[in-house]
Amino acid sequence: MTDDGVLIVGAGPTGLTLAIELARRGAGVRIVDAAPVPHRESRGKGLQPRTLEVLEDVGITRRALAAGTTRMPFRKYFDGAHVNDTDPFADARPTPDAPYERGVLIGQWQVEKLLRERLAEFGVGVEGGTEVTGFEQDEDGVTAVLADGGRISAAYLVGCDGGRSRVRKAMGVRFDGTTDETQSMVVGDVGAEGISRDVWHQWFASDGSGVMLCPMPGTDSFQFQAGPELDASGDPLPPSLESFQRIFDRYARVPGITLTDPTWLSLWRVNVRMVDRMRVGRVLLAGDAAHIHPIAGGLGMNTGIQDAYNLGWKLALATAGQASPGLLDTYEEERLPVAAWTLGISTDLYARVREAVKEPGTGVEAAAPPPMGTGYRWSSLAAAATPAAIGDPAVLRPGDRAPDAPCLDASGSPVRLFQVYVDPRFTLLGFGAEAADAVGKLGAEHGDLLQAFTVDGGGDLRDHEGHARRAYGVTGPALVLVRPDNHMALLTLEPAEVADYLTRITTFPPKE
Repeated sequence: MTDDGVLIVGAGPTGLTLAIELARRGAGVRIVDAAPVPHRESRGKGLQPRTLEVLEDVGITRRALAAGTTRMPFRKYFDGAHVNDTDPFADARPTPDAPYERGVLIGQWQVEKLLRERLAEFGVGVEGGTEVTGFEQDEDGVTAVLADGGRISAAYLVGCDGGRSRVRKAMGVRFDGTTDETQSMVVGDVGAEGISRDVWHQWFASDGSGVMLCPMPGTDSFQFQAGPELDASGDPLPPSLESFQRIFDRYARVPGITLTDPTWLSLWRVNVRMVDRMRVGRVLLAGDAAHIHPIAGGLGMNTGIQDAYNLGWKLALATAGQASPGLLDTYEEERLPVAAWTLGISTDLYARVREAVKEPGTGVEAAAPPPMGTGYRWSSLAAAATPAAIGDPAVLRPGDRAPDAPCLDASGSPVRLFQVYVDPRFTLLGFGAEAADAVGKLGAEHGDLLQAFTVDGGGDLRDHEGHARRAYGVTGPALVLVRPDNHMALLTLEPAEVADYLTRITTFPPKE
């Protein structure tokens, strides 16, 4: 990698997603990880619908859906007796603007495997056994210092190295929040022959304790979750197969079931922390390195992937000299509030889960999280609100997630807007024949930053069922500018506003 590229520290879902986003845009990228080989631990085990949209753009959603499952009913037991089987998403259906109505259950190691395979398609591999212990930076670049005394130079460095991030510590940023030593959980991957694998088993007791076994698709293992055993002083005992078996026997009350083949055993404590800054000069943070929170709702892996998706296009433009480094300030501007929201909602969900398990008629599904990734209306990258003369501002506003819609291409073949948005540039949709000239001119003048399409103007795309207009709230002629990370940037009638917006990207002022 040349010195004008990016060094990513940490090859979890966040770092791998970022590496792909950079590589598919032609940016120089190198990704290192302290672990010599990839892990095979289930860890974060769910991809939310918005993350599936992100990963469709990245190129692995079909593979993730094939490897995981979208159908996993909850089976709840209370004091040993079966209470009910429920599917909180049984009535969910895909819509033209949102193709993924439910998430997918899949082990984190499987997600990482799919991401590594996708990254390899761009000729980039993870350099395992490479531990970064610190860095030095100046206005021209960053030099990472390795545990073996080696050094790696890059234009930018991104710490995706988890909750104990060495990059974060070297940056000197605050990691504000709390660690609750009184609330902990043991988690692991085990075998359990004789337990059905078509439901997520949740055994709870009237004292508020219990154990859960979730069958992991594509494996023979279950993810085990429970409160830990305590020693005489009330401290959690280290996790072990023997303690898992005792906990299971106590709460499941299913004789003859032996837990076997532990491949991961972990003790987890409630941490609620986030940084006060995600960027210091040429060094940035993403994922758990920037924010950690309770596991309820499965928000951790999803938030990290969405961090990377937000940062990738901005960092690629900065390294290519197509954008002012000031554009990178919008990463922190947009993602820090999301991190704060995630900490708040996951903490609330964790409390609700703890209460739900005490009641026979409720379950973990009662604490399903609200949708993630709905937009950045507060961002300086969000243009003025939609004029009512162009569209309905109640439907969509600049900064919001750009919806999907089924269309027809110039040959009459079906094509979804999400397929169009896979191109790593900005996308301009010109609705109506009146927009055709502007679309052609803007596409020609800004082709390095922009792909441009006329919709229902006798050219590129046809909104044959009206779904695109409804999804974007467009009632007449309009120009819709969509960011490379599939959020709406601008809705206007004026070609000059589109040109000014794109020019602003290349000259974005730095934060005061």
